Amino acid sequence: MTEIPTPVDFIGAPGSPYTRKMRALLRYRGIPYRMIQQGGAADHDLPKPKVGLLPTFFLPDDSGELAAVTDSTPLLRRFEAAFSVRAAVPPDPALAFLDALLEDYGDEWLTKPMFHYRWAYEADIEKAKHVLPLWRAVDTPDAQVDPLRKMFSERQISRLYVVGSNETTAPVIEASYVRFLRLFDAHLSAHPYVLGRRPGAADFAWFGQLTQLAQFDPTPAAVTLAESPRVYAWVDVVEDLSGIEVSDDDWLSRSDIGVLRPFFEEMGRTYVPVMRANAQALQEGNDTVRCEVEGLPWEQQPFPYQAKCLVWLRRDYEALSAADQSVVDGALAGTGCEALFA
Repeated sequence: MTEIPTPVDFIGAPGSPYTRKMRALLRYRGIPYRMIQQGGAADHDLPKPKVGLLPTFFLPDDSGELAAVTDSTPLLRRFEAAFSVRAAVPPDPALAFLDALLEDYGDEWLTKPMFHYRWAYEADIEKAKHVLPLWRAVDTPDAQVDPLRKMFSERQISRLYVVGSNETTAPVIEASYVRFLRLFDAHLSAHPYVLGRRPGAADFAWFGQLTQLAQFDPTPAAVTLAESPRVYAWVDVVEDLSGIEVSDDDWLSRSDIGVLRPFFEEMGRTYVPVMRANAQALQEGNDTVRCEVEGLPWEQQPFPYQAKCLVWLRRDYEALSAADQSVVDGALAGTGCEALFA
């Protein structure tokens, strides 16, 4: 793979969970970077991605030409291959796979409460529509930004269906967030990070969503503070981990993997049935994803990217040795997550 020059350039925004995920990763790993203002002068001459997503990184392709690259999960692993210092993926293949599964839960499930809370409650809508457009350029005159506020908020509210947020699913989404907070609070009381005493991919994925849920949007921020001041504080800590010292002994050992089981059980209740139903709907050419989550009907439009994520996870599971698969199977047995790989 082509060498990655530094500093790494990317376009991002503070309100993008995946921007925050990758920026915190770069800070922790000590990889020099430049975050370019979206819509700024430096943005105009850069390559454009096929789909305009944030963050957008500008990295050499196989021919050495600069290309626009999105999608935080493959990017995180590309940086793992390119930079050896302070890895965010454990060297143990079984633990690395479980970390990837937890990362996907953050990227593909926790984003549901993030998007839901922001555009389902009036106080959150008001804050988002007044602040988010100014992140592109804080000196934009009100006369220019006011029309953008209305257009932006109406567009985002109209897209709630993408994450499956509606009157039926709202209680499921919100209850799942409260349970997640309680589980994570209990975990953090003994382990400062998901995988022990150093952060992995899951930490950065969960952090990205929590920068919005815990600290920007007023409704979930109030829920977070009420349920877990510890999680709220953790988000502040993970924002910049450039100064922490880590060693390979800081990862959870195989004998300690059981501490992750509560998370896998929660995933088996929510994330797993939706991921499986989404993949099935796409495979069968259905225009609606239908399943049951927590005893309630779940309906949303199929999401091709999430089916791709499941393909990646299944591919990585199949690539494990028989011994490593056995460790993973033991960690997931009875949680519901094993259904993803049956």
